Amino acid sequence: MKKQRGKTGFMGWFIVLLMAVAIVAPKVQAEELLVYTALEDDEIPKYLEIFKQEHPNIQIKIVRDSTGIITAKLLAEKGNPQADVVWGTAATSLMLCDQAGMLEPYSPKGIEKVKPFMRDARNPAHWVGIKAWETGFCVNTIELQNLKLPVPESFEDLLKPIYQGHITMPNPASSGTGFLTVSAILQLKGEEKGWEYLDRLDKNIARYTHSGSKPCKLAGAGEVPIGISFAYRGFMQKKKGEPVLTVFPKEGSGWDVEANALIKKANPKPSAKTFLDWAIGESVMKAYAQVYPITAYDTGLPVPEGYPADPSKQLIRNDFEWAAKNRDRILQQWAKRYDVKSEAK
Repeated sequence: MKKQRGKTGFMGWFIVLLMAVAIVAPKVQAEELLVYTALEDDEIPKYLEIFKQEHPNIQIKIVRDSTGIITAKLLAEKGNPQADVVWGTAATSLMLCDQAGMLEPYSPKGIEKVKPFMRDARNPAHWVGIKAWETGFCVNTIELQNLKLPVPESFEDLLKPIYQGHITMPNPASSGTGFLTVSAILQLKGEEKGWEYLDRLDKNIARYTHSGSKPCKLAGAGEVPIGISFAYRGFMQKKKGEPVLTVFPKEGSGWDVEANALIKKANPKPSAKTFLDWAIGESVMKAYAQVYPITAYDTGLPVPEGYPADPSKQLIRNDFEWAAKNRDRILQQWAKRYDVKSEAK
């Protein structure tokens, strides 16, 4: 009888110990990661679902905003960085953060597959791209028909007096799409003629938005017939049933790379590198490729419907170093000339 009680007592103690471990272990293993991103609101949940399946013990807290706002937030926090990683923000913005000494070099697993123009050339890399996005015109075909206006096919078409008051465009200070479009015009035409073009375009602009996607959403809702935005947003609005046609300008589209980086901190979390490894992994890269035609490396998936068969030919020759170096000067000049038409923040 004594032996039985001893055995029972031992088993009882063992079970209690197992229960204690079961309760404590998840709390010890779970780690929260603060991620800053400019990816679209309707993209993020799909990608994070993949991450949760592969890394259930890492909790992701997202801070999402337009590229310019995320960039300003990062730079403002330089002395006391809050974010652990940046995911899907313009490479030109990350270059600014790098110049400020805010990025921790890190080459994630699989970086050897990434196309050279989609990543920092240094080893280890300071930033790594996941996909490219480009300028597109979102056109409300019904509104154009009602106004008896033709569909614009080029940047030059947008200058026609018939479009006066019928165009919206993102503010380049707050929107990455706005900046890549302004940068493209200045690079395509040269700075002197580029500013002359933007002066003329301003005459046709109804207002400047603080979001790259908003001009397309306004066009989809029929508030304006034409929104200078980016192609992904146009295709998503059309999927919702809105009468939106996405037009790629004949001269070529401005573009940038949505990229990731590790923020330099005194005690970086191990899960930050895990996230950056995952963010260029095959599972999520195939998710990017379902809606974007140019990804960090080829996934074998077909070009999404609506894009040119060879989407790389639509992109202008883009000098990222020039764009990053001259960003502040360009934005100051732009604000001086056109900010009066920007919507309230």
